[in-house]
Formats: sequence, C-alpha cells, structure tokens
Amino acid sequence: MIRKTLLFSVALSSALLANSITFENAPQNPTHRLPNSANEIMSFNGAIQDSMNAVVNISTRTINYEGNINRQFFREFFGNQLPPQKSQNSLGSGVIISKDGYIVTNNHVIDGADEISVTIHGQEKEYLAEVVGRDQGSDLAVIKIKADHLKPITFSHIDDVKIGDVVFAIGNPFGVGQTVTQGIVSALNKYGVGINQYENFIQTDASINPGNSGGALIDSRGALIGINSAILSRTGGNHGIGFSIPVDMVKNVVSKLVLDGEVQRGFMWVNISKVTDELKDLYSHKKGAIITNIQ
Repeated sequence: MIRKTLLFSVALSSALLANSITFENAPQNPTHRLPNSANEIMSFNGAIQDSMNAVVNISTRTINYEGNINRQFFREFFGNQLPPQKSQNSLGSGVIISKDGYIVTNNHVIDGADEISVTIHGQEKEYLAEVVGRDQGSDLAVIKIKADHLKPITFSHIDDVKIGDVVFAIGNPFGVGQTVTQGIVSALNKYGVGINQYENFIQTDASINPGNSGGALIDSRGALIGINSAILSRTGGNHGIGFSIPVDMVKNVVSKLVLDGEVQRGFMWVNISKVTDELKDLYSHKKGAIITNIQ
C-alpha cells in the first residue's frame, strides 16, 4: 500500500480571470499515419520550425556570500551591501506560451536564482525575467520577460498522445545551444518514479540531457505534449529513459500560477493500492486505483 495525497482541482470563477492566459491549441483528433511513398524523404523540418522558435535558453545566476563571521565584519563597514563571495551560473530551457512574454520552465531550473536571463532562439538579445509563480510539487514554474509579438508554441491534447508516436525534444543540453533530438512516446501515466510530488509523466527515449530541463517535448506536428523534466541515469547522461510533464498538467498548473502566483491543493490522507490480480474482482475499471483506507 502506498500513502498518497489526492489532488483536487478547484474550478475558478471567470470573474477572477484578470491575469488569465489564453493557450494556442492545436486541432484535436489528428490523423496518425506512416508515410510510405516510394520517393518520399521523411523530414519534420517544416513541422518543428515554429516550435524551435518558441523554445528559449535560460541562464540563472546565484550569488553566494561570505560566512557569518565575515558577514558581520563586512556589515560593520558596508552596512547591508555585502560583497559577494562568488556567483554560480546554471543553464536550462523554457517554452514561450504567450505573445506577451510568459514562459514555462521547470521549477528546479530557476530555484534559488538571484538573476534569470532568457535568450530567444535566433536572437542575441538577453532578456531579464521575473518569476510569476513556482510550483515545487509539479516542478513547474512560470517566468515573464518584457517583450511583445512573440510566437508561442501550440498545445496538443493529452488524449491525442499515443504510445509509439514520434516525438522531438527541444532544449539546450550542456549549454551547447538549441538542439533537437528524436524518439517515441515510450509510456504514458508514469508515476511513483520518485522525482516529483505529483507525477504522471510521459516517458520517452528521445535524448534528454542536463540543460534540456524546461524544454519542449513536441509531436510530429510541432504541438507541445510535455515539458521535459528529468532522466533516469546512473552516470548523469542519457540512457533512453526521459520523463516529460504532460501537457494537461502543464496547462492546469500554468493557469493557476499566472492567476494567483501559486497552486493551492486540497487533500486528504488515504491508502491506495494498484489493481492487482487479487483485486480485479473488486474493481472492474481499466484505469484508476483502489482506495483501501481513509484517515
């Protein structure tokens, strides 16, 4: 048995949508097919160009100060303007989700950062970003840059994502610049991985490496199906097991972060169990879990 926290979505009144965000949605129910013309080169260049332009590089800077003794010494002479000991930089990725500068990324990409810089694909200008909201439980965050007329990514629907679909991961691995890797959807609804508090991952074998965090996982139309979040690896490199936060969770969390700056969840303590062979007679549905105890 596993002790779990149930998440209940709270419907928000339309009267509160002063800071709401509108998503660019891809058409539903696309056709899934395999190109098989005798003189046809399978290329997705045209389909993924817009998505590539919507994925940004994120650079964060964290300032570390001297220890307590030195801080007290410096404060006597400099007041609260303490000299920094050193700065630590890290790199990640993000996805433009609105024309006016909203960007979604992973919470761990910006966690603890004193300064967040964003570079848009194909541009040299660096934008300073402000944090709109963070959600540690899902490892999602929203930042915003002062820019207009951006080209946001289009969103797919989780019901249109199938195991075996060709997908592309777009990001900034190891800081080498924007990179696109290809794979398939290996599995859906992966949980219990132990990465985030709330897990319902898309698993993919598309190469995901450090720096890809916060980048886009897109389908062969270029529509967003997930935000790349983590890998399972013994060495820190890619072993073909990557996890992406699904698009429906991204929409839900991002909407709340833009509206309120945080995600509030109701919960109750329950004990649940997977539908094992012994419990199939008690539970006839194909999806879900059995609640065995409520506290």
